[in-house]
Amino acid sequence: MDAVVQRVLTSWTKKSRGGAEATRRNAAPTAFLLPSGLSSALHEVAMWESESFVPRMQVRDLLNPGTVLREIDGLLRVDPPEVTMFGMPRRNRRPPAVRLAPGQWLQWQINYRFVGSCGGEWSYRLETFNIFYGSAEPGAFLGVPPRRVDERRSLR
Repeated sequence: MDAVVQRVLTSWTKKSRGGAEATRRNAAPTAFLLPSGLSSALHEVAMWESESFVPRMQVRDLLNPGTVLREIDGLLRVDPPEVTMFGMPRRNRRPPAVRLAPGQWLQWQINYRFVGSCGGEWSYRLETFNIFYGSAEPGAFLGVPPRRVDERRSLR
């Protein structure tokens, strides 16, 4: 399968829920330049509050992109991203799968709130999946996504 997935993870705590820290968190990008010549790969980008939202990047095989991708009748079927059973809010109803033609791309966003097991402190996570069907140019995800699924919910 010829597809490129860029999975962008942003993680924060109560500290970044308001004021200057929230401004810094909200400025964290949801799409990045891809490494040159990327084909059939997962480009992971992670940003943590504890590291001032500095992006950490790595390229992996497209074995576990966080969503199910299947080629059917010349189209790429993108199922909703996997959800964790430990995060809130619960998502009992999910959007339908999206089908992409070669050369098309999609951005899918989903967020979570977690409760810590030791002190009960909350932490938060935003996952953004940028998915391109075919070999992607480095700047493929830097524009406005032509297709978008927004599963972000109020996290309190």
